[in-house]
Amino acid sequence: MDTQSAPATGAANAAPGDEQVLLAKASLADPAIQAHPNAFYRAMRRDDPVHYDAQLNSWLVSRHEDILAVQSDPITFSVNKGYHEQQARGMHDEFRAILEREGGGYFPDAIMSDPPYHTRIRKLMENAFTAHRVKELEPRIREVVGDLLDTVAGQGRADAVRDIAVPLTIRVIVEQLGLDHGMEEKISRWSVAVTAQIGRMQNREQMIENAHQICELQHYLIGKMKEREASPREDMISDIVHARVKNADGSEETLTFAEAVSLVRALLIAGNDTTATAIGNLFYLLATRVEVAQLLKDSAADERVMNRFVEELLRVEPPVRALSRMTTCEVELGGTKLPAGAHLLLVYASANDQDEVFPSPRAFDVNRPNLGRHVSFGGGIHRCVGLALARMEVKVMAQEIARRFMDIRLAIPEDEIRYVPTVATRTIASLPITFTRRSA
Repeated sequence: MDTQSAPATGAANAAPGDEQVLLAKASLADPAIQAHPNAFYRAMRRDDPVHYDAQLNSWLVSRHEDILAVQSDPITFSVNKGYHEQQARGMHDEFRAILEREGGGYFPDAIMSDPPYHTRIRKLMENAFTAHRVKELEPRIREVVGDLLDTVAGQGRADAVRDIAVPLTIRVIVEQLGLDHGMEEKISRWSVAVTAQIGRMQNREQMIENAHQICELQHYLIGKMKEREASPREDMISDIVHARVKNADGSEETLTFAEAVSLVRALLIAGNDTTATAIGNLFYLLATRVEVAQLLKDSAADERVMNRFVEELLRVEPPVRALSRMTTCEVELGGTKLPAGAHLLLVYASANDQDEVFPSPRAFDVNRPNLGRHVSFGGGIHRCVGLALARMEVKVMAQEIARRFMDIRLAIPEDEIRYVPTVATRTIASLPITFTRRSA
């Protein structure tokens, strides 16, 4: 995890009467705003729902209805341009040159693309995430979760992020992809390096170091993929390398090797980074909100309630804060006229906090009639391809916590919690907790 995280101070804690001033002066680039952003979000939604953030040189789309409008029009609002213009912003040419020279090649993220190319990529990728496959994975994931929790349950204290969330999600994705065990530290470093390219907070020195980390990652993955080309196994790398989809005319769609590298890389990073963030957020809520802890204790064995518990967790504390788009022509959005080439950040966390859509949005309410309307997994053709797997991992973790832990508390004052500095996610860097092991 990035050690340059910052506490929430200053403008981020603005009172409602100060929100208009906050909107004029603050930026989502401010680590204090990133840590405690709800006043900033509220001010945007009320006074300037498509808000230009000068420090980020981006338009922040804050309202639920406007995010849905963007997601329903992938041609006007391009993921391909938004994502790749965002990557290593201001340093992209140098970043690309390092990967081409030292990392086996520069492999653009194929899934972060627009139709019709995206349609082909998505079809080829989805075979790795069928409902049947995810269901088959659940018993093994439950075993991995239980083993990890058992190693810390008797200690009475742990860092919920560094000792549980990060190693757990890395172990799970390592098994799914068919990678080597004992790589938690490396994969954690690689994840930070990849995520930093869209986080907008790295300087040139950090970019160069992150690029070298990504080179190491790519060489490792390319080696594994070449092994699977020759000898397929029952794992997701083999699924991607040997992906085939038949067209109506009998022809077959396949992935190029470069596309496959980008997809395996995306599965490794997205498959552990955002899920680890969600599990860190789960521990945070259990440690700070007694009603959430009680609900989990009472409902852990009820599959229906637990499915809704996970959805409300993802709404209240979405692991992905914001993702990019770029306009391909002049367009009006939320009453604001945007030029062609405008960079947008869809602030999912703000839309999930909108009281016109989710009354009393800070309340944790699994009985919301519209719980499925949260946008934590994105939407439209770019809705997260791994959402069923992520939901299942978080649900299993919550149930296994309930079986082993009670009286979870923060081991530090809440205002000392630090967040990884990025606009892309709201990731707790470290979360020391105490707890009691539940007797059988």
